[in-house]
Amino acid sequence: MKTNLVQTIFRVLLGAIMTLAGIGHLTFQREEFLAQVPRWLPTDPGFMDFVVLSSGIVEITLGLLMIFLAKHKAKVGIALAIFYILIFPGNISQYTNGIDAFGLDTDQKRLIRLFFQPVLVLWALWSTAGWKYLKTVIKK
Repeated sequence: MKTNLVQTIFRVLLGAIMTLAGIGHLTFQREEFLAQVPRWLPTDPGFMDFVVLSSGIVEITLGLLMIFLAKHKAKVGIALAIFYILIFPGNISQYTNGIDAFGLDTDQKRLIRLFFQPVLVLWALWSTAGWKYLKTVIKK
């Protein structure tokens, strides 16, 4: 699927953001990301840390693929969009449980944050032509 220069720039930017976020999971923002592990999952500290670390590895992988695997960018964009949907319960949990992290220290800020997840999904699909790819697959 073809994309234009603006889409390519936004794809690489999103890949860089994801890679940095993934590194944050493993290092300097590890505690902050613990706040986003849904509280309906086991709250054993070791398990929660595993969730943070493994999601960080997934984020680094998807971020690097967004940057360097241009040949399959549409499929990577779809995978990233699905990932954003899968981790959304963590954002909901942070809001419903009133957990402070990433400067989200009020219910209003946590609620506003929820509306940015669909933007990320759309960004991943638009910047990679994932929408176009899905349309062609569905038509078959």
